[in-house]
Amino acid sequence: MTDFSHAHPPLLAARGLTFTRNDEPVFGPLDFAVDAGEALLVQGGNGAGKTTLLRVLAGLLRSDQGDIDIDGRPANASQRSHAIAYLGHLPALKADLSTLENLHFLCGLHGRRARQMPGNALAMVGLGGYEDSLARQLSAGQKKRLSLARLWLSPAPLWLLDEPYANLDLQGINLVNRMISAHLRGGGAALVTTHGAYAAPPVQTRMLHLGGEA
Repeated sequence: MTDFSHAHPPLLAARGLTFTRNDEPVFGPLDFAVDAGEALLVQGGNGAGKTTLLRVLAGLLRSDQGDIDIDGRPANASQRSHAIAYLGHLPALKADLSTLENLHFLCGLHGRRARQMPGNALAMVGLGGYEDSLARQLSAGQKKRLSLARLWLSPAPLWLLDEPYANLDLQGINLVNRMISAHLRGGGAALVTTHGAYAAPPVQTRMLHLGGEA
């Protein structure tokens, strides 16, 4: 009988991952993996290193020790640019471009998910009718929704979501959960940080808890 349990490597795997700041440990060593169709929920209080971990995985910070593999191969800048979509605390939008112009610009930089268009993504996140609104005119919640539209348009299979529920009402929280569920059904994976104030998305989930205090 053939064993298919290890037929495909994890979409993301980390081994012995360690990060220090000013000679003080932030996290690690960490060992974890997330498969296609799965979410990893990263929990911990303020100062536990959740944002730092996602920035290390995205290649924005360099770990002190450890290895990161993407789809079974050592992660490099090219792999990360194709495989990872990062949603951080800042909206990463151009303030003087409209919502639609922002999405077209970002699709030009990062590519676009097959059969998805910027206008449809705006409607999906509840920004239909705001196509010509400048990003600087949006509320914090609307900017988060615009960032979610950008995320949805990305062809990257691995989502790194840093506190994705922040600045969203109940409808927005449900929107994030629907997006994550759909992304995983399509073979993607997600790492989601939370300090525990929100429920985990209703999907197949692994847990990673980071210690530390604010």
